[in-house]
Amino acid sequence: MPAISNSRPKSVALIPTNNVTTKDGVTVRARIDPTLTVEDVVKQLCINLKIQEPPVMYALRDETDDLVTNDNLRKKIKAKVNLKLVKAPKLEAVDIVDNLLSRDPKTLKITLFSLQKFIREEQFANEFLNRDGLRELVEVINASRGNTLAYALSAMQHLMDLDYGWSTLDDTFIFKIVQTLSSSSSLINVCRPATAILKKLVEADPASAPGPVVASSSRSPPAPPLGSVWRYGFHVVFEQMRKEKGMLETVVSRLGSADTAMALYSMMLINSLLAHVNDTRWEEFIGELERLNVRKAVIRLMSSHIIEDLTSCILDFQANMIRVTFRKKNTLIEPDAEPLHAIALNTIWAASKLESSGSVKWRKLGFKSENMTQEFSEVGALGLDCLRHFAYSDQASFAQVVQEQISRPEERRCPIGRTSNEIVELLSEHWNIFAPGYSTSTAFQPFFLNFFKVHALALNFFLRMWNESGAAMGDFPRVIALSRSQVNVALRKENVRAWHEVEHDFLESDYRAVRDRQMKELEQEDDLLSKIPVRNLRAKLYKESYEFVRQQRIQCLMQGAWFVNAIPLQSPTPREHVRRSPRPWRFLRLDNGLKYLHYVDSPVKFPVRNGLEDLPERMEISLISEIATGTCAPPPNVLRDQSDLPPASPLTPSNLSFSLLSAHEGSLADQIAPDQSRWADWTDGLNMLRRDGGHVASQETAGFVQALTEIGLKIKLLDLSGEKVDIPSGLVAGNPPTNTDFFFSELM
Repeated sequence: MPAISNSRPKSVALIPTNNVTTKDGVTVRARIDPTLTVEDVVKQLCINLKIQEPPVMYALRDETDDLVTNDNLRKKIKAKVNLKLVKAPKLEAVDIVDNLLSRDPKTLKITLFSLQKFIREEQFANEFLNRDGLRELVEVINASRGNTLAYALSAMQHLMDLDYGWSTLDDTFIFKIVQTLSSSSSLINVCRPATAILKKLVEADPASAPGPVVASSSRSPPAPPLGSVWRYGFHVVFEQMRKEKGMLETVVSRLGSADTAMALYSMMLINSLLAHVNDTRWEEFIGELERLNVRKAVIRLMSSHIIEDLTSCILDFQANMIRVTFRKKNTLIEPDAEPLHAIALNTIWAASKLESSGSVKWRKLGFKSENMTQEFSEVGALGLDCLRHFAYSDQASFAQVVQEQISRPEERRCPIGRTSNEIVELLSEHWNIFAPGYSTSTAFQPFFLNFFKVHALALNFFLRMWNESGAAMGDFPRVIALSRSQVNVALRKENVRAWHEVEHDFLESDYRAVRDRQMKELEQEDDLLSKIPVRNLRAKLYKESYEFVRQQRIQCLMQGAWFVNAIPLQSPTPREHVRRSPRPWRFLRLDNGLKYLHYVDSPVKFPVRNGLEDLPERMEISLISEIATGTCAPPPNVLRDQSDLPPASPLTPSNLSFSLLSAHEGSLADQIAPDQSRWADWTDGLNMLRRDGGHVASQETAGFVQALTEIGLKIKLLDLSGEKVDIPSGLVAGNPPTNTDFFFSELM
């Protein structure tokens, strides 16, 4: 067949030849000019093939039925992909909407199977929505079961990747999805898309809508415009979840599913709920997750055989739990106004087996006063929860400890209440619980997820050190210093140490050995850094440093970089990728709108101009659900010197590799960075872009944040230490203002 061209001079020898199959099954060979638009190519094919119908009725697809668009035409031509001249997406949409009305099970199943693929195409989706296809799809979901329901839910899941067209989904539909997901009889291939649909609805929060950032002082984001899909969010979904008893329990139980994708989807839904939970239902939702022991389920995942696929989600969960812990720590204890606080205090008191005498009650447990709001002011609900857990989990032991201290002279009693709160502060400092939404952990933290158990171990360690050293009230700071040292030692290398080793370090350590080690540590550190005002200053600087590094990483993405197109080791036939790699290099760049990654594949690296003109291909950031690392190997035929890429055998995973994974499309890209810095820039930068919080994956980024924090802290302290200003260990707030007739001055 003659070359399809726009009539400009061109050597046809340079244009690849593609096989094109017509709707009648006739295959022809055509040289297609890659500079043409798809519309022009279809028009020329219709002319050359003498097709009488208007070209607008036709489109091009490849062998896998992927639509050929202006974005991917050049790529498919160069790869000599076999093409098909088929019905246009708009006409496909008309037929599919008509077929959805069919009550024939076989026809409906075939139609839905096609719909779940075609619905991702914008031309098809627009016509589908214009013909009221969404309503028909919802009715099919309401009336179907088995594989038919699975196909229908997958189609809805893919439709919801669009940021328009599904704003009419109502509470009845959401409750149907909740019921489907909570049913123990639902098939795995039904539960996966149902979970993804709920996740999408949770994230369709008005506060997350694209557009100008809402000022932090605003009480609530503006109402979404009419027809916007950004009208759902946590409160809408959770209200329906509350109607179905055991629904959240079912989601948590599926974290232990043998099906990797099911565990992944469940983990992603839990993370989205945690990231978007509102103030109204915060206590209820977090309390329910704690009751279901979701932390334990995640700890089990950390050591399971499917962990490679869940690493990113687990790190996201850890970051979310840092936020939860921070919020609890900053929640004021108000027993007169908050029933849960009063219940927790009553539980602690009942476990102590003490009797109150007059105005002296809580001071018997080692608090300084009877004002529980003031006593827990630094550790909030987190401190109260820790002490309640310590008292309630082993009531007999707790009562024995309390009675033992009461029997001693007042000066020799260990102040249990104050000690518990100080241990909470030590653990918060160890795990950098400084500010909401800022976590630089790059490894699993199973001990952090066991916060209550670690608190109990550390508190028992303090009590033992107090007894073995014969401490008196004046020795309280000294024993706290011993505990701080032991916390850092016992919780070291958290991602590789066994739990029994932590227990041994807290329960079996010798007092003299701990004291000797702590004295050596004191020679190398400044007591100033442990004071509360300095710790608060470090928390503020930590947040600022994190945000600075985040912006730097995103700027690196916008500048772009070259990567090697790698061989994914999870591919069913990875050795097929080893044979040839005609375009082993890829340049990636993030657009200014932070919505797309634009790229070009090339046989060699070349100077890429600013902007996107040299980058014809693109992928949506919103499709990236996980950035997996160490997942692929370099192709063996990449010409390079040692500075370009670390040496590795063909099927050995590179430490500098990463994959951009989609929840329902597999890997979108498999790349290997040229060096450690660019690997850290891109893996962390992409994670920090995500709507569900994200996390830091590299030690390099975490190190930058910590280094900037410490440098900033030392600079700030120079202003004080240079003047020999005494920093108090704590500050007592005065009485609150009697009215609102005041303002804060700007102090320089």
